[in-house]
Amino acid sequence: MQDIPRILLTSLCSIVILFFLAKLMGNRQVSQMSLFDYINGITIGSIAAEFATSLEDDFWKPLAAMVLYGVVTAVISIATCKSMRIRKFINGQPVILYENGKLYEKNLSAAKLDINEFLTQCRTAGYFDLSQLHTAILETNGQMSFLPLAEQRPVTPQDLQMSPQPERPCVNVILDGRILAENLKYTGNDDTWLQKQLDAQHVDKVEDVFLATVNAQNELTVYPRTGERVAHEMFE
Repeated sequence: MQDIPRILLTSLCSIVILFFLAKLMGNRQVSQMSLFDYINGITIGSIAAEFATSLEDDFWKPLAAMVLYGVVTAVISIATCKSMRIRKFINGQPVILYENGKLYEKNLSAAKLDINEFLTQCRTAGYFDLSQLHTAILETNGQMSFLPLAEQRPVTPQDLQMSPQPERPCVNVILDGRILAENLKYTGNDDTWLQKQLDAQHVDKVEDVFLATVNAQNELTVYPRTGERVAHEMFE
């Protein structure tokens, strides 16, 4: 029982250290990690677990190892940003698996992919017929990119000689019953405009609004609080 406070303390320390190491190494999703990033992440996590449960006085050893792994990973990450040669050596290069109606079996073999896995990836991306594809590339993060044939790609406004109005992300101006003053100012509006818009949509109090957004056309969309819990069986 006397070891419990120490375990709690070292566990808390490992969480704090992992947080700062993650910030140091950069924010990446698992799908964006290179093989090197993935292996280092697992290693650092294993060392952190050992550090958190260390009952000996030499807990500084896994701590030092964890920090060293994190710093080295960060240094290599910076080096790959600065040098193309290092980037190619560490991360590798994209591999062309299919192009202009040709499957490159040696490239598939080098990428450790069999034909069934490749076809599965194609179907997952919506391509059930290889003749719809121009190129398929295995990226350095393990994801597969597909370029459809020109006649198979979606029609764009440019194809139709149309000039649509420019878009921008909707801006949140009310969140959880609170006006976001800076966001409202960013849209070019003020409290008076906002109140008029709320009145026009028969919203009495800002506190009754769960979310309100302004789009590129300067239109306010309001999502009031419902206070309801809804369950549908359509997904069962």
